[in-house]
Amino acid sequence: MNAKIVLLPGDGIGPEITAAAHQVLEFIAKRGSHRFEFSEYLIGGCSIDRYGVALTEETLEACKQSDAILLGAVGGPKWDNPAAPVRPEQGLLGLRKSLGLFANLRPVKIYPKLAGASPLRPERLAGVDMIIVRELTGGLYFGQPRGRFVTDGREKAIDTLEYHDYEIDRIVRMAFDLARGRRKKVTSVDKANVLESSRLWRAITVEIGKEYPDVTLEHALVDSVAMRLVANPSSFDVVVSENLFADILSDEAAILTGSLGVLPSASLGSSGPGMYEPIHGSAPDIAGKGIADPIGTIVSAAFLLRYSLKLGTEAAQIEAAVEKTIEDGCTTPDLGGSCSTAQVTEAILRNLQ
Repeated sequence: MNAKIVLLPGDGIGPEITAAAHQVLEFIAKRGSHRFEFSEYLIGGCSIDRYGVALTEETLEACKQSDAILLGAVGGPKWDNPAAPVRPEQGLLGLRKSLGLFANLRPVKIYPKLAGASPLRPERLAGVDMIIVRELTGGLYFGQPRGRFVTDGREKAIDTLEYHDYEIDRIVRMAFDLARGRRKKVTSVDKANVLESSRLWRAITVEIGKEYPDVTLEHALVDSVAMRLVANPSSFDVVVSENLFADILSDEAAILTGSLGVLPSASLGSSGPGMYEPIHGSAPDIAGKGIADPIGTIVSAAFLLRYSLKLGTEAAQIEAAVEKTIEDGCTTPDLGGSCSTAQVTEAILRNLQ
């Protein structure tokens, strides 16, 4: 297997955790006689500091020519001015849009060893194993018109929630396809009692559901799902929703694990490279201290192998090594441990052997 992989370490702890995942991918390549060609570029705040933009054309073109992209994190207090014309998040949003990465997959699975770190009682966590499928390139984040305007001396702000039928169709089909390989249940989340975009979402989902008679489909309003994620999280298998709703719900679901540091994500399109990143932020308060949790990024690297390079066996090996490392008690401070980023990475590499 020959593959070009672009590394986008980004800001804060991004370089540290990306370096850890890079080590693991290098190990997999060497052991399996694969040839992974790595190249590294700036994105986010560090790109703004160097080039004045969060995503350069050079970086974007390199990503387009790659087989997969591994990203660390973007943002931090230095660039945290909502009124700034250029912000780190623009690099991430621009990359998703330019590459057509319309689907974001966020799994939430409880590691038994970490159940005590969750804010929920252990009995509520039994059987929790879900994946949230987030539509990534439509909705409020991209709809037009948007902006702030002054009319008759009064200021107002406008954001447009817009979805086309094809955007809904492709993300919902992906959710049903994923469910067929899991527990065969899809929960479609909307606000159809209020929003016209949600009514379109629900109508299309109903029609697609007829093509998957082996998969159970349920519709749920976003506010009720927010409650169920706390009260009965094991009731979910595959959850699919529009951009804003799934953004919020996936962060809520992630905290069930006790730490955002262990969770990966994959952003996929119909073709071209996928982008893989942990769901946590840049954590500037611990950047450079050597204690950032690399697990989310390393498992994201496993996703990269599975979804972009079709190396499912190697991906499963990484996931098993991570679980063994956690079970052995080698974790960073966010999980109650005392190990450094390097020590956790070394333990995962040992368990891979």
